[in-house]
Amino acid sequence: MSADALRIALVGNPNCGKTALFNLLTGGRQKVANYAGVTIERKEGRFAAPSGRMLQILDLPGAYSFDAVSPDEQITRDVLEGNYPGEAPPDLIVCVADATNLRLHLRFVLEVRRLGRPVVLALNMMDAARRRGIEIDVPELSRRLGLPVVETIAVKRGGAQALVERVDGELPQAAPAQADDAASRSGLHAQVRELLAATVRMPRQTAELDDALDHWALHPVFGLAILAVVMFLVFQAVYAAGKPMTDLIGDGFAWLGAHVAAWLPAGPLQGLITDGIFTGLGTVLGFMPEILVLFFFILVLEESGYLPRAAFLLDRLMLSVGLTGRSFIPLLSSFACAIPGIMGTRSITDPRDRIATILVAPLMTCSARLPVYALLIGAFIPAHRVFGLFNLQGLVLFALYLAGILGAMLVGWVMKRIRRDQGDHALLMELPSYRLPKVRDVTIGLYERGMVFLKRLTGVILALTVLMWALSTFPAPPAGATGPAIDYSFAGHLGHWLAYPFAPIGFNWQMSLALIPAFAARETAVAALATVYAVGGDAGQLAPALASHVSLASALSLLVWFAYAPQCMSTLAVIRRETGEWRNVAISFGYQFVMAYAASFLVYQVASVLA
Repeated sequence: MSADALRIALVGNPNCGKTALFNLLTGGRQKVANYAGVTIERKEGRFAAPSGRMLQILDLPGAYSFDAVSPDEQITRDVLEGNYPGEAPPDLIVCVADATNLRLHLRFVLEVRRLGRPVVLALNMMDAARRRGIEIDVPELSRRLGLPVVETIAVKRGGAQALVERVDGELPQAAPAQADDAASRSGLHAQVRELLAATVRMPRQTAELDDALDHWALHPVFGLAILAVVMFLVFQAVYAAGKPMTDLIGDGFAWLGAHVAAWLPAGPLQGLITDGIFTGLGTVLGFMPEILVLFFFILVLEESGYLPRAAFLLDRLMLSVGLTGRSFIPLLSSFACAIPGIMGTRSITDPRDRIATILVAPLMTCSARLPVYALLIGAFIPAHRVFGLFNLQGLVLFALYLAGILGAMLVGWVMKRIRRDQGDHALLMELPSYRLPKVRDVTIGLYERGMVFLKRLTGVILALTVLMWALSTFPAPPAGATGPAIDYSFAGHLGHWLAYPFAPIGFNWQMSLALIPAFAARETAVAALATVYAVGGDAGQLAPALASHVSLASALSLLVWFAYAPQCMSTLAVIRRETGEWRNVAISFGYQFVMAYAASFLVYQVASVLA
């Protein structure tokens, strides 16, 4: 980044289209990191303006007000005020507002203007405003605000042209900075009413299409049924659409590993590359299609505007189990990964509700569990059709996700009974308009999540896979040994020792050993099993090897274990950082271990009797 690049901060209320505008401006020229000292995501990108000037764009977390009640809003306020350590203040602030809902967004625009910094207002979603018959007198709004106002359509190619031309010119004059106090903030509502009366004409407060869809989507009975069907179909699609690609990738790595082995001389190097890298790492990579399918549907639901409605719909149910409707979106994010889900709890203003959501978020079935589920389901559950329509393997996958949800509800209910504050905190939120997800935004989201998975694959998972191969290979068996060579290795000794505490839940020593690297990253359980069985002499793919060595009862027990087991080290570290207490880390790890062991014990014992 050149030293003379113009630093531009994009700010706005949640659901204003700010991130879509950021994607439109920067495309793939983005980098994602965290703010110093916190786990709040920091997205930064750049692009060259028509004049050749380099523009550096910072996508700040969404905020409703500078009267910050969440860590996200505090970050936005501190960066804009120039008070965030290690973060230079922006040269220009672009305040993005939803043109269909200026009543809500203009208040924040007025707060930003009072900072005394150059500001441009981007009226986004102008195409949707025109379709609804909303008329905005842009020149008059600009005159009354005392700052430039441009129209944008973040979901349309070229929809930010007016904004680019404006920021590429001379910086607008900053309004005088004003004091921020409770009395002055109360006066903002009156200013918003005056601005709306003078510059905006709208035939109705909400869109007819939104009202028609919400009649069903927010219905207390039909709405819940629709939500259940949507989630059920998502999990069916994860297995139905992702499984063929997973099999293809697995076969490809097996073929490639066999050919590479033929080129290499027998010895440790051949074993490392074939049994360690191709078998271990390739097995995990094979499940990437199923993970991306899950990410795709979450992104589509998010971009469509349906997720906030699901949160609103589930508010009463979640209150009954000690959570809140605001918990829904962080918990849904936890289906991809518990870390952003836990970070997403910053939007929950009540500390009690936030802690409760953080502690139950790890029970949501994150994508790192998906390789384990897909492996065991593919090896032990036949691909039968139920009622001639539903895939039995998809039904089992849905049941595992449902088990995590029910477990979270149970834990929330227990926490509600044992804490002192028994009050409920109802959900108040603004519902965005429905919109069609844009291919560009979904593609960028999938790319970002896919790269995170690949970085983990080539980082911690690769390191743990190589370590597991070394532990499974060395030391070599002594002269005259009659048992399998792996039994004499470090992994063999450690696995046989771990098998004792896990024998009551049906785990053999290979399964017990795989739990250790899984604590660093869940996916490595699959890589560890693949490596251990490959070194032990079971050539070929992992699923047939498991089917020949593991009983159905043990496989079901392992599935249930991963539904409730303690989260990875990274998640526990985020819990510590977000809550500031090791006590919450100990509570999270402890109750999940007890739940996982108890549930696996019950499933194994019952399945052993029925088998």
